[in-house]
Amino acid sequence: QLSLSCMMAAFKRKRGSNSGVKKPGKKAKIAENGTRKQNINSDQEPEKEYTIPAPVSVGKWKNKERVLVFSSRGISFRTRHLMQDLRTIMPHTKQDTKMDRKDKLFVINEVCEIKNCNKCIFFEAKKKQDLYMWLSNVPNGPSAKFLVQNVHTLAELKMTGNCLKGSRPLLSFDPQFDKEPHYALLKELFIQIFATPQYHPKSQPFVDHVFTFTITDNRIWFRNYQIIEEDASLVEIGPRFVLNLIKMFQGSFGGPTLYENPHYQSPNVHRRMIRLATAAKLREKQMVKELQKTRRKEEKQPVTHDPTEDVFVTPAEEKPSDIQLVAPKPRIIKKKKNKEFKRQRMQKAR
Repeated sequence: QLSLSCMMAAFKRKRGSNSGVKKPGKKAKIAENGTRKQNINSDQEPEKEYTIPAPVSVGKWKNKERVLVFSSRGISFRTRHLMQDLRTIMPHTKQDTKMDRKDKLFVINEVCEIKNCNKCIFFEAKKKQDLYMWLSNVPNGPSAKFLVQNVHTLAELKMTGNCLKGSRPLLSFDPQFDKEPHYALLKELFIQIFATPQYHPKSQPFVDHVFTFTITDNRIWFRNYQIIEEDASLVEIGPRFVLNLIKMFQGSFGGPTLYENPHYQSPNVHRRMIRLATAAKLREKQMVKELQKTRRKEEKQPVTHDPTEDVFVTPAEEKPSDIQLVAPKPRIIKKKKNKEFKRQRMQKAR
């Protein structure tokens, strides 16, 4: 029995052995005529082979623009979805972990250098309700700070428009961008950040959507539309948001101020004005109630003569001096017996 068990153990297959693993099959090579290449002997001449290129336009990637898109800690879920949507529609972006609130903004330049990025979109959250966006040209500048309002993400909008992922967009700007110098600088910054470089490895050689930047009410409105091939009409895709310019700096995330928006109103001031307006309304209501209470407590003076009594006074008819106490006798009306009918009178009149 001992010898039999030793023989069985010797014939058992060990775990992890390569005895049962199949060798990978050889890949079929494509010949020049499009047919699969068969095994040929050494005496036969080999056919020419070629590889199938990737489905990208033939060209060299020269514009090496890389955009780092990340945020600080404390952002809301809506901001996180907006940041992910921007990474989806911009194939030339990179991402990084959230930055600590205590770190200075100049640290972002070092992070961009480590990530090999020369542009940056940084979302800064304050008080868990205010969202700020920094657009910067790293490391020399310029940079711009915006207040982001009216954010609507792709998942929230559920628009009917759609486009190919990774396709290159057209950039459409309002004519006002060419009239003022600070808007012209912002236009160049938007072009370098949002435009997908030609022949980028992650991009597709198609143009099927357009980014629009419109200036209305001293704010920049961002929209993303699909271009329909049939009639070149536009259908909105998303996301959408509004940028309220605060300041423009000469350096990256700091430096001398190039432009400051005189129409900008901080969210704290706006909320304070709303609270003051609400408090003024409540104060006015309280004053009306107190005035009504004081009027009720005052002693009412008795009115001796009402001046409105003589308004409806009219002179009465004179009464006769003799008053009849007995009703008069009724008058007796005698009817004529031989009275002619109306028809007979009409005939006589003719």
